[in-house]
Amino acid sequence: MTQLDAVDKRIINRIQDLFPIEPRPFRALATELGLSEKDIISRVKHLKKQGIIRRIGGNFSPDRLGFYSTLCAARVARKKLDLFTRTVNAYTGVTHNYMRNHTYNVWFTFIAPARETIEESLRQISAATGVTDILNLPATHMFKISAKFKV
Repeated sequence: MTQLDAVDKRIINRIQDLFPIEPRPFRALATELGLSEKDIISRVKHLKKQGIIRRIGGNFSPDRLGFYSTLCAARVARKKLDLFTRTVNAYTGVTHNYMRNHTYNVWFTFIAPARETIEESLRQISAATGVTDILNLPATHMFKISAKFKV
């Protein structure tokens, strides 16, 4: 497990919310945290490489942009897991893909501009992988929560 120093913790706690929207956001963070822009960028790159930071990006409400969101669950044989997850991850609308200890052992979220796009993509995934037991569980209500983790 990677050890975080006090500066890493300050950076992580700060960038989880209200990331600066400006041409040089890391410079703005550096000024606020009393560090150099170069140091912030270096530390964020290191934290990403270590897998502590997964991504930095905006979160959008798909329905407000006219998109559709669905949760999918698939029953995937162990020998097909690698092929299945690589295939699913190749679709730009897939935002999460994770294993669960369940009969349906691979779960992923899919966002697209049309329900038909999602349905066609799921047919393509099934054809490419031979996995036929894929559930499509479209969102009917969106309950968005903020997840911030104080480090």
